[in-house]
Amino acid sequence: MDASDNGAAHLPSELDSKWRPTASLERLRQRAELLSRLRAFFAQQGLWEVETPVLSTDTVVDRYLDPVPVQPPCASERENFWLQTSPEFGMKRLLAAGAEMIYQVTRAFRQDEAGPLHNPEFTMVEWYCVGDSLERGMQRLADLCVAVLDCQAPTRLTYRDAFLQTLALDPHTASLAELKRCAASANLQVSDSFLSADHDEWLNLLLAERVQPRLGVTAPVIVCDYPASQAALAQIRHDERGTRVASRFELYAQGIELANGYHELLDAAQLQLRQTQANALRQSDGKARLPEDNRLIQAMQHGLPDCCGVALGFDRLAMIALGAQQLSDVLAFPIDRA
Repeated sequence: MDASDNGAAHLPSELDSKWRPTASLERLRQRAELLSRLRAFFAQQGLWEVETPVLSTDTVVDRYLDPVPVQPPCASERENFWLQTSPEFGMKRLLAAGAEMIYQVTRAFRQDEAGPLHNPEFTMVEWYCVGDSLERGMQRLADLCVAVLDCQAPTRLTYRDAFLQTLALDPHTASLAELKRCAASANLQVSDSFLSADHDEWLNLLLAERVQPRLGVTAPVIVCDYPASQAALAQIRHDERGTRVASRFELYAQGIELANGYHELLDAAQLQLRQTQANALRQSDGKARLPEDNRLIQAMQHGLPDCCGVALGFDRLAMIALGAQQLSDVLAFPIDRA
């Protein structure tokens, strides 16, 4: 008679523990408290919470963001649905309808690789405030950072100065050849296929590998005035040197990007142009085009009010706030246990 015949317990295996959360229950409780503090901050600021569809035929058209396609039974064969990479489109439609100060806590989905700082399904906090200038948008983000993280106020740094301080390179004026030489001097190894990458891809490489790890190490920092070519859905303006820059800003802490904000683009025709350009870049990268005819364009044609918006990765915020080393330390069930 073997062990299975007499009811003896089998030896524990790795599979037996897969049902357990990767984060401790205490960490998950602390995460819930952090979310309560965040909602209290928005209430104090006069924002109200909204909900928009996670599943839609519309999706953000971005070179680097790949939405998850879904085909629900109710959809026709010609309809493509997507799990949203951000609630941006739905929330801006609410702004066009008359909402002024709104926020949302939602699940977002991206076809990213899973890792210490990435999970295909994650919690996003996004907010929009009508009437906020670029300066006011950055200040509101700084105020949230202080209130929720209980830290000192974030410092400010331009994208140009971030590169100058780390690499002695002006990203707005450097040629493609200069970017390649800078990468070589910084001992960055790239594949043969990357050698034909464009200007922005080389900037992104230098940012990710050499500049970003030094951002917000001792205290959070807000980086602003990105290249105009990286505006996405932000307005474009001229800085004090006359350089065309994106009215865009990002929050970093301990070398990790936490939030991305825009003084929002208002021109529907410009949105259409940028979507077409983004799809052309996606095709050049070997990716599928995403739908350009969406309800946000219709809403912007009706009239999107001047506003500032910010998207914040809550899982990463929780990781920083709770002193965790990776996302799995603050998630109940990351993708490998979902």
